[in-house]
Amino acid sequence: MTQHSKWKKIATVASGVALAFSLNAAQAAETIKVGVLHSLSGTMAISETTLKDTVLMMIEEQNKKGGLLGKKLEPVVVDPASNWPLFAEKARELLDKEQVDVIFGCWTSVSRKSVLPVIEELNGMLFYPVQYEGEESSKNVFYTGAAPNQQAIPAVDYLMEEEGVERWVLAGTDYVYPRTTNKILEAYLKSKGVAEADIMINYTPFGHSDWQTIVSDVKKFGGAGKKTAVVSTINGDANVPFYKELANQGISAEDIPVVAFSVGEEELSGFDTAPLVGHLAAWNYFQSADSEANEEFIAAWKAYTGDDKRVTNDPMEATYIGFQMWAEAVEKAGTTETDPVRDAMYGITVPNLTGGYAVMNTNHHLTKPVLIGEIQADGQFDTVWQTAGGVIGDAWTDHLTESATIVADWTAPIKCGNFNIKTGQCSGQNY
Repeated sequence: MTQHSKWKKIATVASGVALAFSLNAAQAAETIKVGVLHSLSGTMAISETTLKDTVLMMIEEQNKKGGLLGKKLEPVVVDPASNWPLFAEKARELLDKEQVDVIFGCWTSVSRKSVLPVIEELNGMLFYPVQYEGEESSKNVFYTGAAPNQQAIPAVDYLMEEEGVERWVLAGTDYVYPRTTNKILEAYLKSKGVAEADIMINYTPFGHSDWQTIVSDVKKFGGAGKKTAVVSTINGDANVPFYKELANQGISAEDIPVVAFSVGEEELSGFDTAPLVGHLAAWNYFQSADSEANEEFIAAWKAYTGDDKRVTNDPMEATYIGFQMWAEAVEKAGTTETDPVRDAMYGITVPNLTGGYAVMNTNHHLTKPVLIGEIQADGQFDTVWQTAGGVIGDAWTDHLTESATIVADWTAPIKCGNFNIKTGQCSGQNY
């Protein structure tokens, strides 16, 4: 082969590679990729599988409307399998390899904390749809679940004022969310005059199943002559044996009410609800909410799943709100690029499913109502209390000394997730 022929052949191969690359890029550009990062196996699958299905339903509905920016949405689903380090690997896979434009995912705070450095490094966008402990605001995350002042604090206020509770059991799964939430609640209770001796704190690992000793301790703690309640941040499938053991030891909702922050309609659908009737949960949404938007959402969900028995829950509503806001921001920005979409998110208002409106604030948290519901025999909730209007999510609690002077605001002039209003300094991520 002559030198000329060699160079001609090399040029032809290079041209073919370039053409294939450009065709692949063009094909990728024809869709907007949506990453779905939820556990489909392991201890958290009981809760997260439904959120995966919710995102897929939202994508399907958006595509029926013509997609976004003239492009169809393409879901990219991965399974981090309730394995917290794997969440980070799967997030990197979604952003680096799959080139997704947005991610909807995570349930536990430990999974979100695992994903956070990857999302920030690669300038991705994550919509996080579950109640959490606060004490965080990242420019790459929109928190559509409840902050402590939108769930934990109102729940304690309700028990204190309406139920006359004086002794408190703070029971949680042993990870970031329960520990930080209980730290906030302990400080809050003490500020209300509750003695340290009237607060019992207990943590158990994920998937914990042997509750006999712990429930016995709770029963003994509640037998001191003061009205006692359990504030539960127990997560995942450990809830099933926990409530069963309460019933086994004869603890009713009248004796020691439990208010849960991680038990909703989806979890109850897998329970024998008899032991749970009368116990409480605090959320921003219940399936029983009476609104036209909720009726439409429930009907769409049952039609999508083909199962009239499938229920809806709070993290589904948070996913719905986040998806609607992201879609509106993309249209508003005219692009799916993270920075313009982030700027377009602020102030977006969409109907929530309880009849009001959700607003995205510049601290990346929503304004939403707070509801307390009582568990019914059919696995639904009867709302026994709710706020008069929406509550603005507070990224940093006022009840811990170290964060009382911290605010988050991702707009000028602050542009910071943890700005100290005393020192005038940003001590973390900014831009």
